[in-house]
Amino acid sequence: MKEVERPLSFFMKTVLVSLLLFLLGFVGVISVQMAHLNEVKDLIAPPPHLEHYSFGMRSQFADLLWIRSIQDFDYCDQTLGKNLCKGNSWLYQMLDSLTNLDSHYYIAYSAGGLALTVLVSDYAGASKIFDKGIKIYPNDWKLLYRAAYHVLYEENNYPKAAELFKRVGENGGPEWTLKLASRLNTRSGQVEVGERLLEDL
Repeated sequence: MKEVERPLSFFMKTVLVSLLLFLLGFVGVISVQMAHLNEVKDLIAPPPHLEHYSFGMRSQFADLLWIRSIQDFDYCDQTLGKNLCKGNSWLYQMLDSLTNLDSHYYIAYSAGGLALTVLVSDYAGASKIFDKGIKIYPNDWKLLYRAAYHVLYEENNYPKAAELFKRVGENGGPEWTLKLASRLNTRSGQVEVGERLLEDL
């Protein structure tokens, strides 16, 4: 009977020691991760002309860059002020390289351009990404709509915004955009754009 108790107690001790080691390891990993949360990130953008070194795997490289971009969509490497990022930001460089690899990567234009203007406040980068996307997708009213919003509120370029809103209406967007495009240079037209955008959102 004593021989049966010895292996059982040895087994219980092994389980308890293993459980204790697991808990200590778990606490160690959590503490290391919590320490890294407060560190300043230093993300490196891809090198220029990456598309020339893709070795026939352009779309795969583009996917990898997209996955990496969305992990830090709100990262600003050089702030100019509160909620304002310097142009040519890390996110812009990621999206630019991505769209050089695969020029038809639609979500990089639509979601990436919006992230640049709203989350990062890299307005110059957002303008470049939206312009690049509109050249590839000239009749996509959703992309035109987002670009028009950016041009109106961040670039303050009313003639360009009116042209974009006109194209939105001509390509299947909300009907009010056609009427509004002609009135955009007036103060009441600008107020109406804001009201309509809020209603649509």
